[in-house]
Amino acid sequence: MKKPSTATSRFQEILEEQEADLARVLRTRDGIAIEKSADQMDEIQYASERDLAIRNVDRDSALLRQVRAALRRIHDGTFGACIECEAAISPKRLVAVPWAPHCIQCQEAADRNGGKNPDGEQDLGNAA
Repeated sequence: MKKPSTATSRFQEILEEQEADLARVLRTRDGIAIEKSADQMDEIQYASERDLAIRNVDRDSALLRQVRAALRRIHDGTFGACIECEAAISPKRLVAVPWAPHCIQCQEAADRNGGKNPDGEQDLGNAA
């Protein structure tokens, strides 16, 4: 394991804060409770709110996986290198999306392929 550089240490701090925030949010899933009402309009509203809460949990869970993957890349010394082509990810991109696993070119290719990597498997690293 390589010792992180000063810049990488700052990214590690940001990612660890993000990880803690996401973990805290995911522990409190109050909006997913199934509520019943005699009023059909209330039922529809409850179902809509529950669906939104579930989508939020899905999004936050995916982001948490991406953040943890970025922290693993910091620890194994591969942070900042594209996991697809191994080119350096631009510092500007990392500032915007510290958990980015791809350089902009590989990310654009993944986006064009509908979030699938070249092997046709779903790619979880689709952070902008």
